[in-house]
Order: sequence, then C-alpha cells, then structure tokens
Amino acid sequence: MKKYYDGEIQKSPRIQGLVDDLYEKMPEIEADRAVLLTRSYMETEGEPVITRRAKAFRTICEELPIIIRRNELIVGSNSKSPRSCQVFPEYSFEWLEAEFDTVETRSADPFYISEETKKSLHEVFQYWKGKTTSELATSYMAPETLLAMEHNIFTPGNYFYNGIGHLTVQYEKILAVGYKGIIAEAEAELACCRVSDGDYAKKSHFLNAVIISCQAAITFARRYAELALKEAENCRDEQRKSELLGIAMNCARVPEHGAESFWEACQSFWLVQMLLQTESSGHSISPGRFDQYMYPYYKADLDAGKITREFAQELMDCIWVKLNDLNKVRDAGSAEGFAGYSLFQNLIAGGQDEDGNDVTNDLSFMCIEASMHVMLPAPSLSVRVWNRTPDEFLIKAAILTRTGIGLPAYYNDEVIIPALVNRGVTLQDARTYNIIGCVEPQKAGKTDGWHDAAFFNMCRPLELVFGNGMDQGVQVGIRTGEIQELDTFEKFYNAYKKQTEYCIGLMVNADNAIDVAHAERCPLPFQSCMVDDCIKRGKSLQEGGAVYNFTGPQGFGIANMADSLVAIQRLVYDEKRLTLAELKKALEDNFGRGMEGGMAEKITARIAGDIAAAGKPVGEKEVSDIYRMVVAGLAAGPEKEKYEKLLETIEALPKYGNDIPEVDAFARDVAYSYTRPLEKFKNPRGGQYQAGLYPVSANVPLGAQTGATPDGRLAYTPIADGVGPASGRDVKGPTAAANSVACLDHFIASNGTLFNQKFHPSALAGMKGLQNFTSLIRGFFDQKGMHMQFNVVSRETLLDAQAHPENYKSLVVRVAGYSALFTSLSRSLQDDIISRTTQGF
Repeated sequence: MKKYYDGEIQKSPRIQGLVDDLYEKMPEIEADRAVLLTRSYMETEGEPVITRRAKAFRTICEELPIIIRRNELIVGSNSKSPRSCQVFPEYSFEWLEAEFDTVETRSADPFYISEETKKSLHEVFQYWKGKTTSELATSYMAPETLLAMEHNIFTPGNYFYNGIGHLTVQYEKILAVGYKGIIAEAEAELACCRVSDGDYAKKSHFLNAVIISCQAAITFARRYAELALKEAENCRDEQRKSELLGIAMNCARVPEHGAESFWEACQSFWLVQMLLQTESSGHSISPGRFDQYMYPYYKADLDAGKITREFAQELMDCIWVKLNDLNKVRDAGSAEGFAGYSLFQNLIAGGQDEDGNDVTNDLSFMCIEASMHVMLPAPSLSVRVWNRTPDEFLIKAAILTRTGIGLPAYYNDEVIIPALVNRGVTLQDARTYNIIGCVEPQKAGKTDGWHDAAFFNMCRPLELVFGNGMDQGVQVGIRTGEIQELDTFEKFYNAYKKQTEYCIGLMVNADNAIDVAHAERCPLPFQSCMVDDCIKRGKSLQEGGAVYNFTGPQGFGIANMADSLVAIQRLVYDEKRLTLAELKKALEDNFGRGMEGGMAEKITARIAGDIAAAGKPVGEKEVSDIYRMVVAGLAAGPEKEKYEKLLETIEALPKYGNDIPEVDAFARDVAYSYTRPLEKFKNPRGGQYQAGLYPVSANVPLGAQTGATPDGRLAYTPIADGVGPASGRDVKGPTAAANSVACLDHFIASNGTLFNQKFHPSALAGMKGLQNFTSLIRGFFDQKGMHMQFNVVSRETLLDAQAHPENYKSLVVRVAGYSALFTSLSRSLQDDIISRTTQGF
C-alpha cells in the first residue's frame, strides 16, 4: 500500500471551480418543497398518514425545480441556489416565521430569504398550525418536563423541531438492485399479506407507500436524464457535451436499476443521499463505509480498463463538493449549538469486515485525498483504527490532519465493537460499524439510533443541589436538602446524583414524547425502505421497524464536574477553608467578576424569583432596587479581592487532564452518574437508551445558560467540550491529557465519546512529527479510549482570522464532532476554539 501514500493527485480545475461556485454567495431559504408538500397534504386529507407522506414525496420529486450546476459530473440538488435549503413545516415552523426579519443578520449560520419566499411560506404555515410533530410532542410531555426544559436543564431540540436523520441506509443494496429491486421486494411482501391479517391495514399501506416513494425517486432521476439531454443538445463545447450525455445515460439507469460502473455507482449514491434529505429535515444522514460498498465498482472498472484512477478520484471529489451543497436552516438558538452550516454527514474509511479482517483498500486512501483536494467541512471524514490498521493508512490520515482542516476523526475498533455487542448487536454487525453524525457508532442499514436525542448539561443538577432543587425561585428539581444539611461530602455528592437521575427521567419523558409524535405524524417510507427489517415487518423506522432501536442523548460537562467536586471536597469538607454557604454566595456573585455576560441582570432575576417564591410582592420598583444593589455588590472592592484569592486557590488545585489519579477517578465516577441511570430506560420503539458523552458545539450556548461553577468557571461561559479537559487546564502535555481521558469508561458510553485536542502546526512537521502523532493515537487507543480529533492551527492564525475574516474564507477548523469554516462560526464559538490548549510534542 506504500504506493498510495507516495503520490498526490492534483486538484483539477473543475473541482476548484465547483468549490468557488459553492461559496459565491450567502445560502438562501427556498419555499418550493414546503409549497408542494402542503398542496399534496391538502389533497390527501383523510388518508392514512404513511400514504400522505409517500404521495407528498412523489409530488416533490415530480415538481421540485431541478438544476445542473456548471461543470458537474454528479448531479442532483434539492435547491436552486448552492448551499441553500428547503423548509419542512410538518415538523415545526413558528420559529422560522418569527425569525423572517433576523435570519439574514444573525451571528450563526445566516440565510438570505426573499420577500416573495416569506409571503409563500407565511401562506403555507397557516395550514400547519396544530398539525406539527413539535406541537404533538409538547402535548405528550409531562408538566415537570416542560418546566425543566424551560430552565435549560436539558434540551431535546434536535428532533423536537426537525426530522430525525442520524442513520446510514443500505447504499450497497441500491447500488446492487436499484429501487426497482426494492419495489419488487415490497410487492412480494404485499402479495403475502391477507386482508384478514391483524396487521393488514397498517402493513399494506406501508408497503404501498414504499412502492410510491421508490417510484418517485426513479422519476426524479429521469427528470435529470431529460435535463442533461436537453443541455447537451444546446452545448457547443464537445467535452462538456460528452459529459452531459454521460450524465443523461447514468440518470436514465440509476438509481432505478443496479449500477454497472463506478460513475453510475457514484451518481446512484448521490441521489440516494440527497433525496433522503429532501424527504425529511433530519441531519446526520451519514454515507458510512463508502470505501467498502463502492470498491467493487471501482475495482471492476479499473481492472477492465474502463476508468483511470485519476477520473475515479475526480468523481469522488465531485461527491465531496456535493456533500457541502446540502444545507438546512435551524432556529437561532440551535444554529449557535450546531454552528457552521453542518449536516454532519459522516463518511468513514478503513476498519474490518464481519470476519475480523482488515479491509483498508485503495478507495480508503482516495477518500483522504478527496478531502485534501476540496478542503471543505463535508463529509465529516473518519477513519477506523485497530491493531492491524496499516501504518501507511494512518500516516496518510495524519497528513490530512496536518493540513489543519480538522479531518479525519479517529475511532477505536477495540472499544466500539465490544460496546455495541454489549448493547445486543451481533459480533458480525458490530465489526462492520460506521459512525453517524459526530461520533455515534451503529450498524448501517439495520439501526434507528436516535443519536443526539438531547443535550444534558451535567452542571445544571449541581446548581440544583445548591438551591435544594430551586432554580430562579422555581422548584425545578427534587428536594435533596438545604446546604447546611449536607454536612459530609458523601451527602453532597449523593444529592448531586439524585438530582441528576431525576432530571434524566424528565429528559427521557421528553424524548419519548417526541418519538411517539414522529411515529404518528411523520413516518418516512422512503428512508424506511432502505433499513432492515422495515419491509418484512411492515413498519416504518419511526414505528420500530429497524432491527436495532436505540435512543442516545448525550451528557457533557465532565471536566467541570470533576474539577468542581475536587474543589468542594478539598476546600469545604477536608480543609474547611470555606462553607457551602460561602461557596454558594461566591457562585451567585460570579466570583466578583462584575457584570460580564449580563451577570447583573441574571443575578437580579434570580433574587427576584427567590423573593417572589417566598410570597413577597416584586414589582418594577423592587426589581430596580435589587438591580442597583447587585451592581454595587459586584463592583465592591474588598469582596472582589476576596474572590480573586478564592479563584487563585481553586486554580492551584489538581485538575482533570493532567494524569492525576484522584481527579481522573472523580471524572470516571461523575460520568457514571449520567451513563448508568440512563441505560435503565426504554423507548417507544422497544429499544434501549444509551449514553453519549459529547456536546456537538452546544457547550458554548448552553454554557451561556449556566451560572458559575465551583471549578472556577465563570458564569455564562462555555462548559468543557466533550470528554476532554476544560480549556487551558491540561498543562502537562497531550499524553497526560489522553491518559486522563482514557480513565473514563468509554465502553458504557456506546452512543459515542468526543475527545478534542489542538496542536501547533510545528508539532506535526516532518515524518518524525507524523510518527509522534500516530503514536499518540495508538497509545490512547491501547488504553481503551474511543475517539480522538484534532485542530492543527496556531492561536495567532485563529486570532488573525477573527480580526480579518476576509483573508481566511477557506479556513476550516474542527469544532466538535464536525469541521466548519472558521469565519462562519459565531464569535463565542470562535473564542472557545481559540481558548483550547495548544499542544506540542
């Protein structure tokens, strides 16, 4: 395999042109899908919901405007303008209408929207009032759950406002038999149904919906075949005319039939990928093991002399560009949490087959080269690593990491495979896992994993302990005792665990309510026909049709919690330097750090709430008086000096991320306080809850909703991202940080863990730097860490990009489980990335 590492294929002018066109202007919100969907729904009132979904998808495939972008070899778009998006009002819409006038100017992921589009969407939205999954889900939630969400204990916003996504379908099946084969399978199953069967009504309508949906996909491809022929007739450039005729031939065959060439396979793959995100707004539709299911077509063409490696590479590069063309608009709050226009389309290379043999191949290397060529955030390229991973492949991956693009992410087979087996996945299926979205493992084509089901802020139950379950004067948590009653550290820590478990139960209630709402109002027949065993069971994914069903909400804040518990145990209980009451006061006062981040207003609101809860009147005058007192108190000199000394004391305590057993043991145990209770719960699809430990980029906006913490973190600043140390606190080098993270139980966090590190570019210089880097990865994985990902960029570069964004339009960085253009991120998220510790060897 050494030959694959030595040579680098140059980026073609075509690819550079496609990339330039992609980022020529701001993404735009388009109304075509919403209008077509609504018209179809109006025409199918009274029919079964699965039938309505299929007919709406057919209408969209028949009438959605189509376009072949300049010099494309792989075609298919669900928007007229590059990187633009459609709207999905069946899930939610109120937030978008409320943001019509601000969506273009917001700090994270702005979109242009025309007045004409606003008018069209406003008319469409009238129909959907009272009919969305979001509204139905809300009606199913317990009052205490809604209260906890209002107080930002957790947020299930991903599926609450959007489609589900978060899966990998059977691309290989469509490549082999096409949608004509799926139709035949559904028809055969339908022929076996009897009208007297107990499940006939639902099963027959589901199977018919599958047939309608597959026929719709075929129609969509044929429209592109006709358009390519039409453009070829009017094309005077002979090379481009030949390309258009090739495109027409491809779209006339696939994805209706199985692919017979690598170009057809690439085109078929793309139409599946794009149409999945036209049926539903769910993100993290992940291509999975692209190098495995595409390899037979590549090798057959190469062996037969029908294709060169260079042209195959260019086709892959074209797909990489197309993956960046897909987009979605989120509400302003969610845009902060998922900043960077990311759809989290995770594509993974390398790894094993079901018999445990390494299957790294030429396409595995070409996947890395494609990311080098386009230098774009998508796909979220990942590589699987185990003890038989070829060194050449890992070095090739490290060369990509060295570019600073934040790709690829690295995953450990030795942890992920047994973790999945422990959840009931067969060994053969577990060995062929792929990654979904950010960091979530699953078996492709058999799993409805509901990854990213909610963000659970592990610091919020700590705040509830200090308030005996009260937050801003409202009883949100349970009563675990006034702080003076918590006279031992064991009592305090047990109170935290009780608050956490109570809040987890509320989060589960929210997720299950949303789960039921999707099954009732938005089952997805097109998506479901490509996942086992939906056709055989006659059920959509949303109704439990998959072989494996999970729900995976993620917790984050481990580093802050570990450091906080160390501080509380040492300073309050062991050394008795201050009381819990004094610590509570310090936290409420934000360690005397003034009014940063709206501190005065938030403290005022909290005090006013406490007074109101005590039954005393709080009017405008009282609030004004409280505010003046807060401002005066925050500015008080002696108090501030006392707090500065306290912060110095806290800072001197041992911190997570420095290979200190005492602290690392706290981190492991506090992670258990989230992961162990969660796995006791079941979801409505008959599956198990499983924990993830990662925040995407929500550690920044959700940190902005969290007060100061005992580890010295100031109020409303970011919480530590993933399972890594808090920014700037890992001072003993990358190996020490990795050793600390490896102390966590990654096996139980089977929905994924996320470990970010940042290196100065000089650390990876030369072959020695690359070898040191790959040794770090293998060493961490030998200790049973699950995942690593890296930024390789200097602090100076990031600061200059922040000050002069016009000079860094193509600077891509690793955010969380994904990469994004640095200049597209909100200022707060940029600051968070800049503040991460820069390591070296």
